[in-house]
Amino acid sequence: MREIEHAKDSRLKNAIYKDSSVALLTQHGKEKVVAPILAAAIGCEVALVTGFDTDQLGTFTRDIPRAGTQIEAARKKARIGMKLANLPLGLASEGSFGPDPFTGLFSLNIEMMVWIDDTLGIEVVGVASGRTNFSHLLAANWEQAEAFARAADFPEHGIVVRPRHEDDSRVRKGIADWESLREAFFWACGEADNGRAFLETDMRAHMNPMRMEMVAQASRDLAHKLRAPCPICNTPGFQIVERIPGLPCEDCDSPTRDTRADIHRCARCGHQVALERPEKTAPAGHCDWCNP
Repeated sequence: MREIEHAKDSRLKNAIYKDSSVALLTQHGKEKVVAPILAAAIGCEVALVTGFDTDQLGTFTRDIPRAGTQIEAARKKARIGMKLANLPLGLASEGSFGPDPFTGLFSLNIEMMVWIDDTLGIEVVGVASGRTNFSHLLAANWEQAEAFARAADFPEHGIVVRPRHEDDSRVRKGIADWESLREAFFWACGEADNGRAFLETDMRAHMNPMRMEMVAQASRDLAHKLRAPCPICNTPGFQIVERIPGLPCEDCDSPTRDTRADIHRCARCGHQVALERPEKTAPAGHCDWCNP
């Protein structure tokens, strides 16, 4: 416990990245939210890296499938940026979208922001998740297309249009005004043998403010972790790596699935500490015995 408190007290003193440059490879404007957050939190300068088409690593519109996992894709982007900028520090984010795994009632965006430091030999990952407008529709008429666009908060959020179905290779992206959407819709219908247009939300960060906010949240989570130094070696990124269940039920005192303690571990020296949660009991509604 004392070690964790020491780490917290040392955060403001840990200025290891002050005035350092970190490479950020992006072509979708993420630097606009990432740079000010990290500059304020740890004093680093985000160096925007261009000259590489990140769509080659995978697209949300399925033109090019993403190879590997979400974190592997982010790590690869960071490494490419570091190489192009010739910097030992790299940064990149990758998003994923799908139904909420708990209820399935809404779409969820999970954003991962990876920080690689080759000087210290560490990797720290910021994570954020929340609701998104990720959705699609096979529209038979303009009225359906218009209703879909309004529900997706168009034109603030972009739309992608294809003929026929979701896997048609003919695609128009970056649609951000009603005239362009209408033109693309009728183009798609005219090209389709079923007379329909497939519409989906454009999930690229620069075309989707909800996604950009999730990038910002992942950046804040990353900054929080980078401001937490190891109490032994002072390396940034002393963070939660495991949650231990077993918080006792408030009624029967049986262990529940709720977290009772968090394991914090250093990304460099491996030092770890278990920190008990401040909550002493879990609600009876979370107990498998009281509420089977």
